Amino acid sequence: MESRIRVLIAKPGLDGHDRGAKVIARALRDAGMEVIYTGLRQTPEMIVTAALQEDVQVIGLSILSGAHMAVVPRVLQLLREKEMEDVAVIVGGIIPDEDARELKHLGAAAVFPPGSSLEEIVAFVRQAAQPA
Repeated sequence: MESRIRVLIAKPGLDGHDRGAKVIARALRDAGMEVIYTGLRQTPEMIVTAALQEDVQVIGLSILSGAHMAVVPRVLQLLREKEMEDVAVIVGGIIPDEDARELKHLGAAAVFPPGSSLEEIVAFVRQAAQPA
């Protein structure tokens, strides 16, 4: 029996807009993945704790607030501290190209700007969830 891909979708920081996160969560669920949505106003610590408890392969962060250069590095640091480097972190939201390059350099698996296709995101998550 093949186990399903487990993905945690989180809205870190003070951003109160979660429509995009819910659209992504539904697309991943419709593609056969187990999706855990943590809700609004999550701290990096809360996100990593939930990822550990839920045994996910991928964390998706939806950030529209502009806090991506503070939140994403902290999530990546906490994952390293908990020896969870095998968990892929993808980021979606309004992120300048220069910041997206820096986030990938720091360890984010991918950055999806507004307008990214759901099919592209689903395919990437499938690929990212495969064992190394």
